[in-house]
Amino acid sequence: MRRMLFFLALIFLGLNVFGTVQLWRPAAAAENRAPAPRSTASDAAALEAKRQQLAEKEAALKAKEEALTRLSAQLDARVKELNAAQKGIEASLVTKKKQDDERYKKMIKIYKGLKPDEAGALLNKLDDKMVIQMLNQMDQKTAVKLIPFISKPRVLEWTRLNLAGN
Repeated sequence: MRRMLFFLALIFLGLNVFGTVQLWRPAAAAENRAPAPRSTASDAAALEAKRQQLAEKEAALKAKEEALTRLSAQLDARVKELNAAQKGIEASLVTKKKQDDERYKKMIKIYKGLKPDEAGALLNKLDDKMVIQMLNQMDQKTAVKLIPFISKPRVLEWTRLNLAGN
């Protein structure tokens, strides 16, 4: 009898090991089953929902593209306006520079007509920037005559600026 029980136990274990009978694993058998096939109606509904989402995203993207196109056109127009304004400002600066140069030339003619000591005394009463500007526009001969009568720090500053290229 013992032998028979032992023999049956061996057969039972052998069947479990090789997977022909699964008496001890009912949960494992349920996991190995194939999933139930989905219905075609739910597949069609899912596809329709996806298509609707894609259509909404496409419409939103198209609206954004149109907005970007409008903004781009506005920016281009603004850049053109700014470029035109810049050209206008540059033209105004050139005109002002010419007017300033003409005024300095007139003043230089006046100072050139004075005696060097009188012109030097007047130049010493002006601010440094004006004196340096006037000396820069004078011809060499006139500047040489005036330098001895202009204060030395101004002459030295004018020399430094000219040598530095300013």
